[in-house]
Amino acid sequence: MSKQTQLAPVNTQVVVGNFTQTELDTLKATIARGTTNEQFALFVQTCVNSGLNPFLNHIHCIVYNGKEGPTMSIQIAVEGILYLARRTEGYKGIECQLVHENDEFKFNAKTKEITHEIGFPRGKVVGGYAIAKREGFDDVIVIMEVNEVEHMLKGRNAHMWKEWFNDMFKKHLMKRAAKLQYGIEIAEDEPVSGNTLDTTASYEPRQRIDITPNTNVVEVNDDEFIDPEAETKKRWDEIHAKLQQYGMTKDDLKQLIVKHFNKKPNELTLQQLVALSKFIDMEHQTRQSAVQKQESFDPENLQFSFDEFEQGNLD
Repeated sequence: MSKQTQLAPVNTQVVVGNFTQTELDTLKATIARGTTNEQFALFVQTCVNSGLNPFLNHIHCIVYNGKEGPTMSIQIAVEGILYLARRTEGYKGIECQLVHENDEFKFNAKTKEITHEIGFPRGKVVGGYAIAKREGFDDVIVIMEVNEVEHMLKGRNAHMWKEWFNDMFKKHLMKRAAKLQYGIEIAEDEPVSGNTLDTTASYEPRQRIDITPNTNVVEVNDDEFIDPEAETKKRWDEIHAKLQQYGMTKDDLKQLIVKHFNKKPNELTLQQLVALSKFIDMEHQTRQSAVQKQESFDPENLQFSFDEFEQGNLD
């Protein structure tokens, strides 16, 4: 007999993306501790769709007590933003500097040229800038004054901003520049573009995942506040755009709403609209996968493969 080809070992524990059940258990008990099963499912979905790894400090799950129970905030770390940026074609890096009151700083808005000279003692921070570079594209420059981020000192991450203000300010600048230059659609309140999964399993894989009326999932971007009414309209506009893009009908939408929420469309909360958008993505991926499997099945090619196998030389 001829030598058999050694097959690579298969991890039969992989249940969601590249997460094993053991890793899911660890996430639920540590990084996503305190989340409901529904909230945890959405957090894992975001990790899988974006390719961000919570174990590598790319993405955080913050749970706090809201008026309606546990509230989850999904936040993308600057490490996660840079991870996605480095995978973008033409990536040439991001420069970031803080400007102190004793520095000499000038920015020519017409030529996009920055002159920054540092003197000591530098004094307190008065502003900062980040430059994101990409081959074949103009540099993206983000310039901010300190007063533009002062509201962060009163947000949910206030302790971080008060204790490490300079570091947090620089990360904020880098995130903004990276999103603009590298086309990273990563507002923390919606799925990140990237490789998606057909379906996303729950923390309890034998149970169906529902987003119930009691689920309160609020995903924010660096503690920036939003207008709920305007945000709701924005969500509906995005949902209708997805339906058109995916070739789905209003009946498809109604079925998803009934299946996951058992509500009328105008009764959905802002948090449930966020979840609905994700369920639409998942449904689209499921349909695409089914079509691809059907197209890839070719009886003639299958027969040819069997004939080849039968004619092969076996020791």
